[in-house]
Amino acid sequence: MELNDILTEFLYECEVRNYSIRTIKTYRNNNALFHTYLSKEFNVLEVEEIKTIHIKKYFKYLIEKGLKPSYVNGILKNIRAYFRFCEEEEYIEKNPVSKVKWQKEGKTIINTFNQEEIINMLNAFKFKTYLEARNKMMIAFLIDTGARNNELCTLLNEDVKERIIVLRGKGNKQRHVSISPLLKKYMIRYERIKVFYFKDRIIKINNYFLSNTGKALTPETVERTVKKAGKIAGVRTEIRCSPHTIRHWYAQEQLKNGLDVYSLSGLLGHENITITKRYLQGIRDEDIIDLSVKTSPLMNIKKTTK
Repeated sequence: MELNDILTEFLYECEVRNYSIRTIKTYRNNNALFHTYLSKEFNVLEVEEIKTIHIKKYFKYLIEKGLKPSYVNGILKNIRAYFRFCEEEEYIEKNPVSKVKWQKEGKTIINTFNQEEIINMLNAFKFKTYLEARNKMMIAFLIDTGARNNELCTLLNEDVKERIIVLRGKGNKQRHVSISPLLKKYMIRYERIKVFYFKDRIIKINNYFLSNTGKALTPETVERTVKKAGKIAGVRTEIRCSPHTIRHWYAQEQLKNGLDVYSLSGLLGHENITITKRYLQGIRDEDIIDLSVKTSPLMNIKKTTK
């Protein structure tokens, strides 16, 4: 059966499973590029013709292009999903990608914002106009929840409860995060300005964050907003101003404040703690030492000793 025909079927199955638009787009792009490579290099068009060596040569080609191991592993993950579908539908008897190993990723220190930069980013916008209020609310939301960019864009009004926020993560999996008193204060002000701004307009969607024309936000809009906040705040040039960097900051702050890695993994919506542990790499040794004093077993039992 032709590769592209199966890809169309695979993407439809992803829609049925309620995968996010972004995930489906990534699956489509990465697998389509792989199929183009197979066609040009080996004249392979049918799924039954693919051998493990074809896949290994493709990844060798990607590495020689200078792609980072983490990025290559992301592509491998997408291709694995495609062939797993082929197995489930019995289009293949043997999975050619099963013997393709993951790229070894070097340990990298994740540099993120400092306390002053976060405060300055939060103060970059005021509650003066709707767009200013929305931008300030977006920054506060990312700081307080550690949410992903796409989770912010897809947040609905009914997802915001009295004390918690329901986030829709990867694979449309839901999780709950708490609303701090300060975030609640910002939400009340933002919602008041939002209602007044759109009072004479018909809004056809139910998103919590809206563009100035009442449409859903795109991840690109959120990226630009965070970048603008970073520029106003005077964030160091070596720090990438993005929603994901705020997420890194959130994770590291939670760990430094004593939250265990298992609980943090749940708050971040990670599938396993291996992903969460990467955030530990950016914490300074002195912060770990300070934290270990707070959690010292001896210090915590001293009240019961004589």
